[in-house]
Amino acid sequence: MAVYTRLGAEEMARIIAAFDVGTLVSAKGIAEGVSNSNWLIETQCFDASKRFILTIYESRTEIGDLPFFLDLLDHLAARDCPVPRTIHDREGASYRLHQGKALALIEFLPGVSVSEPTPGQARAVGEALAQVHLAGRDFPGRRANGMGRDAWKQLLGDCGREGLAALDPGLPELVERELALVTSEWPAHLPHSVIHADLFPDNVLMLGDKVTGLIDFYFACVDVTAYDVAVTHAAWCFSADGRHFLPQLSAALLEGYQSLRPLSADERTALPLLARAASLRFLATRAYDWANTPADALVTPKDPLAFARRLAFYAQDCNAGLFA
Repeated sequence: MAVYTRLGAEEMARIIAAFDVGTLVSAKGIAEGVSNSNWLIETQCFDASKRFILTIYESRTEIGDLPFFLDLLDHLAARDCPVPRTIHDREGASYRLHQGKALALIEFLPGVSVSEPTPGQARAVGEALAQVHLAGRDFPGRRANGMGRDAWKQLLGDCGREGLAALDPGLPELVERELALVTSEWPAHLPHSVIHADLFPDNVLMLGDKVTGLIDFYFACVDVTAYDVAVTHAAWCFSADGRHFLPQLSAALLEGYQSLRPLSADERTALPLLARAASLRFLATRAYDWANTPADALVTPKDPLAFARRLAFYAQDCNAGLFA
């Protein structure tokens, strides 16, 4: 989440008036993240105050993908997954256009994002991820992974060897080797499903050990199910800078996931490679954003080397049995 588009008070009030949610009281920009512009919205409806998240979709989100994202939220919410509902406008539309950009209003869910998760919280996240994978089995929407292997190659190519070397002298060689490996050995035969594809701690709301909200589904797609487990593992089971692997969180996350959806032998075998792929994906986007985020954006680019370190960890032979 971030703020790239600027909206004045009267303009924001007109936007909110298109939804049957009461009168706008306040709109606060949310600076975290890198992809879209977001605000925490508070309205007054009769004697009750309500809160929502307003999102304006920036360049990385295609308008044609929005029905998939927003319908998926409603599908999962109807099946008791902890996800926010889409607030449809007065005409029943799930999103609107404003000055050439799409926007949507999403239900606000209680909870906080944890920065230092406990094993109990990691287990709950594993369970919630499995719940999404199971609940999404009958979702009719289809969307290819827009941040798949071709996108990583393009983003890393745009950074160039010199740009990567400026981050770390050994980075170009690591990227070249791992990208070739992941591309040639990608396990396309594994089960596919709807996946979140970006389930970092800041995309999970919690109260204690309870998951109250999985948010920011704007990279969701249909892809290898176990890849989503690998993404979540890479996101949750290391220190933020990627220097320290946290084995207790790893064990709890995988245990929670498999309590609802046991991984097959083939999936467990493929997970070390998928974890390297997940690390490459976020290394690629972070490196690109590091070089291209506007100086006046209310957002701090995230460190690409945090995922280079994860990648190096997963690539070590001694860690190949991590998911067995």
